[in-house]
Amino acid sequence: MGINDADVKKQIDHMMAFIHQEAKEKAEEIEAKAEEEFNIEKGRLVQQERLKILSFYEKKDKLIELQRKIQRSNFLNQSRLKILKSQDDYIQAMLEKAQGKLGAITTDSGRYTQVLEGLLVQCLFQLLEPEAKIRCKQSDVEIVKKIIDSSLKTYSEKTGKECKLQVDTADFLPAECAGGIELVAKQGRIRVSNTLESRLSLLSRQMMPEIRESLFGKNDQRKFFD
Repeated sequence: MGINDADVKKQIDHMMAFIHQEAKEKAEEIEAKAEEEFNIEKGRLVQQERLKILSFYEKKDKLIELQRKIQRSNFLNQSRLKILKSQDDYIQAMLEKAQGKLGAITTDSGRYTQVLEGLLVQCLFQLLEPEAKIRCKQSDVEIVKKIIDSSLKTYSEKTGKECKLQVDTADFLPAECAGGIELVAKQGRIRVSNTLESRLSLLSRQMMPEIRESLFGKNDQRKFFD
């Protein structure tokens, strides 16, 4: 039997419906796959940008923390410097006060004579020259003349050396000087100062750690004691 036009049309319609269905399913599959790939790529880009943002703010936080630490360190250093400056000013005021009292020793003639003799002997030990001039205050000339022989005797006994001493009556220590001795040799090229002021300065430098500890307590941050 032959196929009539109605059957042909029916088969064609059936085939077209099948093709349309296949095309629709394929289109939906492609669309679903594209949507999935889009979401994956979008998620990747979002995560990438999120990590960039997190990294940016992490670096910014670290920079802020570093600046905070630097600022805190600067404040601490400034505070320490102010404390040290206050301590130094206090010590300097004490030394100036002590220096102002140095002249009091000269009022005790016997004691001052012993002090001058000790200072002169020390000068001789430091100088170790065969000849020298003694500089002193004009008011101390007579006392110094009295201690020359005993000082030279001590010096000779300790060193086996001799020294010719002469009081310089043309060039005295300044009137504002508290007292003491200065030896000059080699036409002024060698000079040993042992005035009361220089002794106070020397002792204050040598004993500064002890002075600071006595006044302000032990410094826990101090690492070296030599």
